[in-house]
Amino acid sequence: MSVFEQKGSEAVSNRAMPGMTHNTLPLLHEVRHALERLLRTGESTIIDLRAIPFGPGDEERLLSLLGEGEVAATLDALGRTTVRESRFSGVWIVDHYNSEAERIAFQLEVIEIPALLRAQTEDMYQSLGALDSVLNAEMHGPE
Repeated sequence: MSVFEQKGSEAVSNRAMPGMTHNTLPLLHEVRHALERLLRTGESTIIDLRAIPFGPGDEERLLSLLGEGEVAATLDALGRTTVRESRFSGVWIVDHYNSEAERIAFQLEVIEIPALLRAQTEDMYQSLGALDSVLNAEMHGPE
């Protein structure tokens, strides 16, 4: 007999499918504790999903249970990276690929916003200089 936990309008079963490693439910518990810790202390958590021994269908089941939230971003720098909010605010799915389209990192980040999405101070200084140049050119016209 399977046990169900109601989450909104979706029911989540802890009964494993044949061939699964049973890592999905413990991972969801780990995410739950990480989210509680983030709320209580401000401490973020990164869970390296590449280090988890998933069986056939485990990764898909985990991603299905996490669902999709309202925010998604794609970065193209030395390969493609996708950052997606799960349906649980503060729980992010970060998937990194290199320039040969090989997965090099796959993580859950429990954080307000992943560092990859934050503007870097050095980049902002460069942007300030570039904006000053645009404004200067517009104010003084072509020379």
